[in-house]
Amino acid sequence: MRGREPGELLTGLPPCVSPAISFHRIPPQEPHNLTIEHRRSTVTVRVGGVPVGSEHPVVVQSMTNTDTADAVSTAGQVAELAGAGSQLVRITVNNDEAAVAVPEIARRLDELGVSVPLIGDFHYNGHLLLTKHQACAQALAKYRINPGNVGSKRRDENFRTIARIAADNGKAIRIGVNWGSLDQDLLTTMMEANATRSDPSDSTDVYIEAMIESALRSATLAEDSGVPHDAIILSAKVSGVEQLVEVYRRLGARCDYPLHLGLTEAGMGTKGIIASTAALSILMSEGIGDTIRVSLTPVPGGDRTEEVRVAQQILQSLGLRRFNPQVTACPGCGRTTSTFFQHMAQDIESYLRDQMPAWRDRYPAIVDLRVAVMGCVVNGPGESKHADIGISLPGTSEEPKAPVYVDGKLFVTLKGDTIVPDFLRILDDYVERRYASAAAEALA
Repeated sequence: MRGREPGELLTGLPPCVSPAISFHRIPPQEPHNLTIEHRRSTVTVRVGGVPVGSEHPVVVQSMTNTDTADAVSTAGQVAELAGAGSQLVRITVNNDEAAVAVPEIARRLDELGVSVPLIGDFHYNGHLLLTKHQACAQALAKYRINPGNVGSKRRDENFRTIARIAADNGKAIRIGVNWGSLDQDLLTTMMEANATRSDPSDSTDVYIEAMIESALRSATLAEDSGVPHDAIILSAKVSGVEQLVEVYRRLGARCDYPLHLGLTEAGMGTKGIIASTAALSILMSEGIGDTIRVSLTPVPGGDRTEEVRVAQQILQSLGLRRFNPQVTACPGCGRTTSTFFQHMAQDIESYLRDQMPAWRDRYPAIVDLRVAVMGCVVNGPGESKHADIGISLPGTSEEPKAPVYVDGKLFVTLKGDTIVPDFLRILDDYVERRYASAAAEALA
C-alpha cells in the first residue's frame, strides 16, 4: 500500500469518518522482561556474526530438510528460513556430496544477500568429512557434534579431530547430546555403578546424569583440543517435556556455556507446538536457554518456516523478544455467528506479515504495534482501547457499525461493505504517522 500525504487517508471513507479527530500517541505497554534479573549467566559465543549468550537476546534457529547435496534447493530453503527470522540455520553434512555442496550453498546465499550463518550437522563421519573437505570446514560458522555418534572404538580421537579443525578454523561448536543416541559405554558404566549403590537412583535419573556427564566431558575434551571456552555451546535434548526441563536445570547449574534448547522430536501440529511451548517456556522463565529451535514435523509439502514463527511467538509471548506486531482477536461465541471478524483478523494478520519486510527496515519500532480485531460489544471496545489501534465489529443482532479506536480513543465508526479496506487504510496511515516520526527522531 502506497504512502499518502497527511489527510489523504480520510478522503473516500464513509461519512461516519471524522477528519477532525487526530492521532494521539500513547506509550506502548512494556512487556515483562525476563532477561533483566533472571537470566542464567554465560560466556558469549559468536557464531558467524551472531552472538549467543546471556548478554544477548535468545537466538532463534532452524534446520533445513532438503538434500544438502542439492545446493540450489538447500540455499533456497535456507533463504526462506532466514527470511522468516531464523538467525542461524543448520544443514545436514552426511556425505562427500553434501560436504562439496556447502561452499556452493554459501556462495549462492551471498549472491542472494542472505548472511545467515550456516551450521554443519555431523554424525558418524564428521571427522572424515571435515578433514577431507577443507572448503566445507571454512564455509560453516559452527559444527554440531553428537558425542554419541562419533564412533565407538576411537570415539575420543574422532571427537578431537573435529574439535581441532574447529579450533584451526576459528569456528564455534555445539556439543549436542541426544537421549536417543547417548554414549552407550558411558551409560552402561553409570548404570552399573548405580546398581551397586545401597540406594540406587531411578533409571531415568541415571540417564539424565549420563547426558550431562557426556556433555561436560566432551566440552573438557574440546577445550583440551584447542577450542576456546567461549566457542562452545551445549545441548542435551530429549523428546519429553518433564525430562527436558530436568536435564537443562541440572546442566545449567554446572557450567557457564550457553545452552541450546529444544525437544529433539517435538512432533506434528498442535502436539509439537504445545510440547515445545510448555518445555521452553518453563526453562526460559527460569532464565535458562540462549538459543532455541522448535523441531516441528511438517505435514507433507508443509511450510518449513512454521517452526521459526512458533519459536518467535514463544519468545514474544514471554516478553523476551519482539519480532512482529501482535494481533489480539477474540475466539468467537454465540454472539459472533458470522465469520466476518475471523476473516478480517486473518486478513489483517496476512497484511501485517506481508508488509513487515519493508516496514521492519524503515520502522524498527513497528514490532511494538498492537492491533485488536474483536467480534462483538462485550470485550470489543475495551480490548480495542488497550491496543494501539483496534476495531470492534458488530456481533449478532447488534447495530451494524464498527467503532475504530486509535491510541485509546474513538477515531471513527465504520459501516457498510468496505469495513476491511477502510480499516487497513487507517492502519497503514497510523503506521506511517507514528513510526515514520519515531524513525526520524532516532536518526536525528
